[in-house]
Amino acid sequence: MRELIAEVVVAGAGPTGLMLANELALAGVDVVVLERLPVRTGLSKALNLQPRTAEVLDLRGLLGRAEERSFATVADGHFAVIPVGYTGWDTRHPYQVGIPQAQVEAALEERLAEQGVEVLRGHELTGFEQDAAGVTVTARGLRVRAAYLVGCDGGRSAVRKALNLPFEGIEGRGHGVSADVLFRTTPPGAPTRWRSMGNMVTSHSPGKFIGLIPLGEPNLYRLSYGDRLSRPADLRAEVPEAEVRAAVRERFGDEVEVEEIRWASRYSDDSRLAAKYRVGRVLLAGDAAHVHFPAGGQGLNLGVQDAMNLGWKLAAELRGRAPAGLLDTYEEERRAVANRVLQNVAAQNALIPVTPDQLALRALFRDLTAIPEVERHLSGLVSGLDIRYATDETHPAAGARLPDLLLGEGFASDLFHKGKFVLLTKTPAPAPHPEVVVAEVPDLPWPDLTEVLVRPDGYVASTTGSTDGWLA
Repeated sequence: MRELIAEVVVAGAGPTGLMLANELALAGVDVVVLERLPVRTGLSKALNLQPRTAEVLDLRGLLGRAEERSFATVADGHFAVIPVGYTGWDTRHPYQVGIPQAQVEAALEERLAEQGVEVLRGHELTGFEQDAAGVTVTARGLRVRAAYLVGCDGGRSAVRKALNLPFEGIEGRGHGVSADVLFRTTPPGAPTRWRSMGNMVTSHSPGKFIGLIPLGEPNLYRLSYGDRLSRPADLRAEVPEAEVRAAVRERFGDEVEVEEIRWASRYSDDSRLAAKYRVGRVLLAGDAAHVHFPAGGQGLNLGVQDAMNLGWKLAAELRGRAPAGLLDTYEEERRAVANRVLQNVAAQNALIPVTPDQLALRALFRDLTAIPEVERHLSGLVSGLDIRYATDETHPAAGARLPDLLLGEGFASDLFHKGKFVLLTKTPAPAPHPEVVVAEVPDLPWPDLTEVLVRPDGYVASTTGSTDGWLA
């Protein structure tokens, strides 16, 4: 058996695991990435980057790579398939980036390779043991000794199961199916470009939904359909081609011909949240820590932002520059965010009508979304733009995301490419710590402040510039 030594083992090479590995490598951490599959599947799966995820990638100079691989810019998001715009949010990216998950993974793995880290494929995690000094991880043909293990291995996480952590939540009653379908000709009335969430999904009977999103290739579409009131006995069973074709006929009639069904996958409407995100030297991120119905297109985005939050904190812990308790704030902050997502998904599911009174409720809710304050609130929920982490400070800036300010010929996001803290100050100031980049700015988004210390993940750590509680 091959023996390796590392500082961190990341189990899983999806978007969460790859983003986390990139963050750790950027900080000089020796990271090993284990992936059970021998090759990338290439399946499109998730299709979007929300505005906050676009901002997060921009902080590391990664957004351009993703946009090069994208097939659409979508002007709005949606709440229960009711379009909500991003008006009112101070962001340079008031849109969704339409990009298949496979292409997100390709962009992240490309950057990871440039940092000298190779994904070890075909190595499924089979077990681990932890002690006070570290974790010994076994995978097929490998044994790795590391300081920490992070499970980014999906909703059926082997890491979470080995920890015997409760996966608490709600067992749903329904299901959904996603399939990439190539038609011989464009279906009547189907859009050929994805520019808005308007009219993308329809419902013709109680509890059921069906929708089409064009994927950039002629006549290739993401078909999504489901039923909130029933589910097959075996959710893991392969989706029959006949079922997908029947859904197409139900939506378009017999005249629409399917050339190819490239893949199809069924999912439940369960919502679950791991009881803990950390047990000793083992942590969870992404779908290993939370699963939910894909309402609003939030899942991949939630995981990438988990990784962004955890990466710099874990690196600080390993390098001895983390104050006591900093690593524990990962669970405190991100579990609360995930819980809010599960709550908004539950609300969205409730707005898929199955009774006449729910139909009336949905109609009323749609009217409410025309109120700017309501639309801003809902778009903030699904986009991640409204995230604000709890701090001891009462100023509105504390714990909030930093808008991407224009600074001379560049933007504030350029200052975060190395993954360090950034001190933005209106007056000259020395660096308070080797891990802090200082930038003098003419103005701040909060006129009453003269300087702010911003965390590596783009959230305000201190409205006085103090590093207390953030850097040892």
